Amino acid sequence: MPNSITQAFVQQFDTTIQLQAQQRTSRFESRTHSRGNIVGESFTANKLGVLEDTPENNVRHGDTVWSDIIHATRVALMRDFFQALPVDRADEAKLLANPTGDYMSSLVSAWNRRKDVIMYQALLGNSQTKEGAQVVLPSTQKIVAGATGFTKAKLITAKKIFRANECDSEADDPQELHITYTSEMLEDILADTTLTSADFMAVKMLQEGNLAGMWMGFKWVPYERVNNVAGTYSAVAWAKKALHHGTGFYEGKSQRRGDKKDLMQVSAAGSFGAVRVWEDAVVQIDFV
Repeated sequence: MPNSITQAFVQQFDTTIQLQAQQRTSRFESRTHSRGNIVGESFTANKLGVLEDTPENNVRHGDTVWSDIIHATRVALMRDFFQALPVDRADEAKLLANPTGDYMSSLVSAWNRRKDVIMYQALLGNSQTKEGAQVVLPSTQKIVAGATGFTKAKLITAKKIFRANECDSEADDPQELHITYTSEMLEDILADTTLTSADFMAVKMLQEGNLAGMWMGFKWVPYERVNNVAGTYSAVAWAKKALHHGTGFYEGKSQRRGDKKDLMQVSAAGSFGAVRVWEDAVVQIDFV
């Protein structure tokens, strides 16, 4: 009788789902002013301008001369979003891992990234007044690329603008300043020979190779999805008061779809809006 060998092959199935590396939290939400839950299709943000210095009174018993102060109202329009992922009924029995939780985590991550896009664009784009006019970010709040990358000189200029506008940590109403940085900016900064070792060591940039924490008066926020126009990128520095944002609703749901062979649909829907209120609290920094 010939020898026989029983061959039993065991296939090991993965019991977990590995999420691809991605931005999962909102980088702007906690660093801008939240208006909380919004009811309606829009919300407004009021601003009061600066009063002129007190004039000298050199006329006895004269008529009252009124000063003027600017009142303005900005409007943020709420925008609606929806996203859904299907899990085929036939596939559920073939998976040891339950995808529902990880699918919902992916939907939440996508929602957080969408909010960041809205807030970033609101910081640099037009801001709508109550009358419907569009307010652009003034050229005085923009640092041009000048055919150069991100440099220490541009960062110093940004600090100068915030100081001149009384919009920094030294102001009577102290403002915490933030700035986005990308991988391109990180490369430029780490390679900038004008930065001394002491500058680097202050935030361990050489040891850790990142810009985490406070440096040059800014809190550095990693954000890769900045505007790129023909190779010119736009970073943004801002104070928390500069932008107001609000959430209408956000809801996640898992349900069987009878019209789709009872597959499981995981979905998320929400509404969100943001508006720039103070131009002098935002600086656009362009670089190549």
